[in-house]
Amino acid sequence: MKQSILVTGGTGVLGRHVVDRLSFGTQEVRVLSRTTGTYQGDLVKGTGLDAAVAGVDTILHLASDPRKRGADLAAARNLLAAAEPGAHLVYISIVGVDRHPFRYYQEKFEVERLIENSGRPYTILRATQFHELVRQLAQLLSKSPVVPVPNGWKVQSVASEEVAERLAELAMGPPAGRVPDMGGPEVLPVREAISIYLRATGQHRVLFPVWVPGRAADAFRRGLHLAPEHATGRITFSEFVAANVKAGHAPTPH
Repeated sequence: MKQSILVTGGTGVLGRHVVDRLSFGTQEVRVLSRTTGTYQGDLVKGTGLDAAVAGVDTILHLASDPRKRGADLAAARNLLAAAEPGAHLVYISIVGVDRHPFRYYQEKFEVERLIENSGRPYTILRATQFHELVRQLAQLLSKSPVVPVPNGWKVQSVASEEVAERLAELAMGPPAGRVPDMGGPEVLPVREAISIYLRATGQHRVLFPVWVPGRAADAFRRGLHLAPEHATGRITFSEFVAANVKAGHAPTPH
């Protein structure tokens, strides 16, 4: 039987990989977008959702806006209200949201609890940060000849296409609740990640350690966003950079 799947955030870094993988099957894949495509709508405003979710068996909720406080929670509420009662909701979250004080992580955890208490069938996957985010961080910090490096911070970035593979599997399967976390293959000090990026782009910078104050910074130093026991990713940050960054060229972050 043909399965109908809706992907929110289907035009983003992760979403594009997910849609590509789902499109190889026989199921119908819909992409909800604010501006383009057949299914246009705004999750935060709650507009255009009824047509997008009509007859949908599974919803992959990937859309997120870390810049606007409350946006993710509003989007999730509207999506749950519009979705058909039996629709399977697959949600991508972040490792450590249940214990990390960073504001955006706390909101992601609120969304998790909203989904879990909705009475609807669901699957939640938590992943570590994507390689693209670490590359963007390295690029932003290295704009200055002296690069400030948050002292004690580490990353365990994972390839977005590998997370997409896992999400596509989960979407095609039955609701599974909270599934095991997914992390990148290695834990790297932020200093080393920046050095990898600088070598790949042929840039020479002075790295200067800085102490970042605050509860969220302390949580990053303690590694609450890491999942070394779930290092299931295969592509390392070095391999990602080698494949996606050219020497002498620092891509514009987006």
